[in-house]
Amino acid sequence: MILFFFSCFCRATQAVFAFPAGFIMITPAFELTQDPDFLTVKIRVPYARASEFDIYFEGEDFKFYAKPYFLRLTLPGRIVEDGREKASYNTDEGTFTIQLPKEVPGQYFEGLDMLTSLLAPKKSRSAKPLVEEMDAAASAELCEDNEEELDWEMEQIPYEESPPALQHPYGFGNLRSGVFQRLQDELSDVIDIKDPDQTPAEERRRRRLAAEAAKFEPNHYLADFFEDEAIKHLLKYKPWWIDAHRKMTALQGGSHQEHDSPAFVVFSEAEREQMRKFTNKSFLLDKRSRRHVYLGLIDILLAYCYETRVNEGDKNVESSWNIRKLSATLCWLESFSSIHDVLVSFGRRVLCYPLHRHFELVTRALSDTAMILQLGKAAVLKCLLDIHKIFLESDPAYILNDLFITDYCIWIQKVKSKKLAALCESLQKTTLSKSHMGLELEELEAAAVLVQQEEKALKAAGTVSKQQLLCSESETSDSEESSSTSSSETEGSDSDEQESSTSEDGEINSLQGTLQEERTAPLIGCNGLRQGTDTWAMEVGDGKSKVSLQSTAPPGKLVEELEMQIQSAMRLSEQPEGLDTAGCISQEQEGNPVPKPDRFSEDAAGKGNFLEVSPKPNPLLFLCSTNEDED
Repeated sequence: MILFFFSCFCRATQAVFAFPAGFIMITPAFELTQDPDFLTVKIRVPYARASEFDIYFEGEDFKFYAKPYFLRLTLPGRIVEDGREKASYNTDEGTFTIQLPKEVPGQYFEGLDMLTSLLAPKKSRSAKPLVEEMDAAASAELCEDNEEELDWEMEQIPYEESPPALQHPYGFGNLRSGVFQRLQDELSDVIDIKDPDQTPAEERRRRRLAAEAAKFEPNHYLADFFEDEAIKHLLKYKPWWIDAHRKMTALQGGSHQEHDSPAFVVFSEAEREQMRKFTNKSFLLDKRSRRHVYLGLIDILLAYCYETRVNEGDKNVESSWNIRKLSATLCWLESFSSIHDVLVSFGRRVLCYPLHRHFELVTRALSDTAMILQLGKAAVLKCLLDIHKIFLESDPAYILNDLFITDYCIWIQKVKSKKLAALCESLQKTTLSKSHMGLELEELEAAAVLVQQEEKALKAAGTVSKQQLLCSESETSDSEESSSTSSSETEGSDSDEQESSTSEDGEINSLQGTLQEERTAPLIGCNGLRQGTDTWAMEVGDGKSKVSLQSTAPPGKLVEELEMQIQSAMRLSEQPEGLDTAGCISQEQEGNPVPKPDRFSEDAAGKGNFLEVSPKPNPLLFLCSTNEDED
């Protein structure tokens, strides 16, 4: 690296730059820094001859020439030539570094990062009026010299008065109109309003509110409200202005002085190149137009802060769409009248259009915008340059650069710091809540919470009913087991009754044997009463077992049937000469469960013995009568 130091500078009387005809001047890349005593200008002029350069400075003016580069700056403070100035040239980098003493040591030069405003030519300080009245004689002479012969044969066209087409302005400061009449094909891809030149501001606002109300989707909003894991992740992201604001606050002890902010906001070389390409110009804005410009700036910054946070600082194909869709200034050519209107519009559009629709993102964008304004116009300009680049790379959105962003980038460099400070203070004092959105957000959230509670209650009730069903199933199985146990007990009691019936039959037979000993042996020998009764009891027991296994008839009916069968078994009949017939009758009686009472015929000797069943349902009632001849 070779450095050349120069100690000779061109004075004011020698600062005469003569350029050949057709000479094209190139504005070099430059950068300005300062310390309490010096202003340092760094100029990059590659391939320039270090031996052929001129430098001029006086007061607020600075000029530099090194073929083919020419730089003219209007400085924000005064510099002086007192012998302390010096310059150096780096051949490797092709840069001049020039140190110029400040006229007032310790003075802070504001706006050294505002390169476009520094390139502006110095304003004329002449008090000469723009319109000057000339001498009457000289004026008459001039008119006579310029007078031409009148053509009396010229064609005459009747004058037709046509009312001028009414066009409503838009754009930066409402200084544009008629633009979209020439761009009908690209109109729908850039803004939402149709025919903006013929639509007044009030009608634009009415249509915008109607479109937002139609676009709002409660289901989408509630989904982001309850399932907010992605939203929480985005809220943790820290863009570059958070660190810059923290450093500024720590350095200033919580008090903000905007002129120190350039130390925390650094422009890249690409951003500096953007500023050098802008054509500096002045804007004639009345009080109302200036108000619209400031409010539009807040609206654009809010949309940019949202876009930066949801994409975590990265740019994608949706970045241009997000910024212009969330800003009613860009999308609907809206002109706001208050900060509260700006915040409400931005909040509604966040809840209607983008992917992430959460009110917490609205409030976070509000705090981010306040931080950017506190950092000063350097931070605001850095955001606007980024928006300008995004729109420049998007085919239809470049129109918005021509209408808004380029003018904002030039205008912000000349804004007073106290204006931005007052704007930031007003923004921080403005409150915004969900009720201001006009979308019934609080009612939707309350209804959704009630639905969730009902679902939880139903789910809990379903769990309880399932447990009750399991308990009822277990109780049913227990009842079936108890029923089978009771059936077994019933069978046992029936068998006991049969045994008691059999014992009673035995007593009856023994009594009959005592009365008629001669006829007892043949009766027993032919498989008579006791044997037949026992056999019948076994059959009845088998039948009872079958009935109890089926478990279809009630116990009362079984007992009645058993009583009827026992009554049939207790029918006893004897004949003196027909024991076989008596045995057959006994077998028929066993086959008939409900026999009718019968009276048997007497024998030849006139003797008779019968057993008659009582009409009462008592199987143990026994009637016996004997007719015997005396021996």
